Amino acid sequence: MTGRVRVRVLVIDDSAFNRRTIVKMLEALPDVEVVGYACDGEEGLRKVIDLKPDLVTLDLEMPRMDGFTLLRIVMQKQPTPIIVVSSRSNDEDVFKALELGAVEFVPKPSARVSPVLMDIRDELLEKVREVTKANLRTILERRQPIAVPRRIEPQPPRPTAAPAPAPAPAGKDFPMVVIGSSTGGPPALQTIFSSIQEPIPVGFAVAQHMPPDFTRAFADRLNRFSALDIREAADGDAIRPNQVLIAPGGFNLEVFRRGGEAIVKVTAPKAHQRYIPSADVLFTTAAPVFGPRLLGVVLTGMGNDGARGVQAVKDHGGSVLAEDEDSCVVFGMPKEAIATGKVNAVVPLPAMCREILRHCRVAP
Repeated sequence: MTGRVRVRVLVIDDSAFNRRTIVKMLEALPDVEVVGYACDGEEGLRKVIDLKPDLVTLDLEMPRMDGFTLLRIVMQKQPTPIIVVSSRSNDEDVFKALELGAVEFVPKPSARVSPVLMDIRDELLEKVREVTKANLRTILERRQPIAVPRRIEPQPPRPTAAPAPAPAPAGKDFPMVVIGSSTGGPPALQTIFSSIQEPIPVGFAVAQHMPPDFTRAFADRLNRFSALDIREAADGDAIRPNQVLIAPGGFNLEVFRRGGEAIVKVTAPKAHQRYIPSADVLFTTAAPVFGPRLLGVVLTGMGNDGARGVQAVKDHGGSVLAEDEDSCVVFGMPKEAIATGKVNAVVPLPAMCREILRHCRVAP
């Protein structure tokens, strides 16, 4: 690895065991240097300012100064990419931290030695590499003025005087939106769905890269801010208008037709799949079911998940939107989608909800 830039990481956690575990995992990575650790938020804040690390791993529950307070101060005084390393019991806290500016999260390692620790190590390595590419300006400026989407190919003309359609009954030909996202996705999805404050005749399904046990709390949180019915998908759920089904963490969400209804199936990922829940799986299975009524949306995230899916959406007559680089936390997924040449429009996040509704003909 000679000549490779090393990522300088500061570890902040009040548990001695967790500090040792995280430091040991990070130090085993050839392109990571642990430049220090802190036992509480006050010490952590001092070391962020003094050491100026490239990345911070942060516990949320700590004495003297908790992780939320540290997050607020760091993002104001010295913006730094932060990965929350949290126990599974703090799901709601994780999403609050993401809203405050944390870029990613990893479930906290178990106190017992097990193969799970190696899984966490691999996840940390991948997220450390990606988070150092994060667009901190985007994180700090989430509430930007609405910008104009950049067209890639012309859209079919729409009657300007046509009224928005009434909500369609279940099983009818309502528009369907499938969304794929990863790093930076939870706040982006909240931005989109919280903008919908009246019932609409559109169905949604989401593949957000997330580990098991977090997506139910995530769906419940989104549901509180929107007029849509947002929940974690269960095997056999019917897709309905004014509903959002969130793919369960650690699983894929497939779409198929049964009689006159579109149904979802929760499936285990294949051994080779790197990104889970998979946007590719969701998009490619929804495409033949909904055809030209399907809109695929690729939001901020690392990797190339969704690139194959957008091609399937277009092959079946659907449309595709991708998030603009300037509003992405990580531009990986939208960049790969755009590279396929199948994306209809590149849209900044503040304008994404409006553009989705326009494509679905429920907004001018």
